Amino acid sequence: MNYNKFERARIIGARALQISLGAPTLIDANEEMLPIEIAQKELEKEVIPITVRRKQEQKHHFFGELS
Repeated sequence: MNYNKFERARIIGARALQISLGAPTLIDANEEMLPIEIAQKELEKEVIPITVRRKQEQKHHFFGELS
């Protein structure tokens, strides 16, 4: 799925917060990587378990699964 820059920022920020609070990483990451770098790599590989909700029309929504 193609995400705009605002969706990408929100996804990476939310996932980096989860990682910094102790969530397990979904890729092989070394201990030197920062949570935001890990989140960016996870987004590149499309393994982040986050759903994006887009408003398309006034009453309809589109849900896009990331993984």
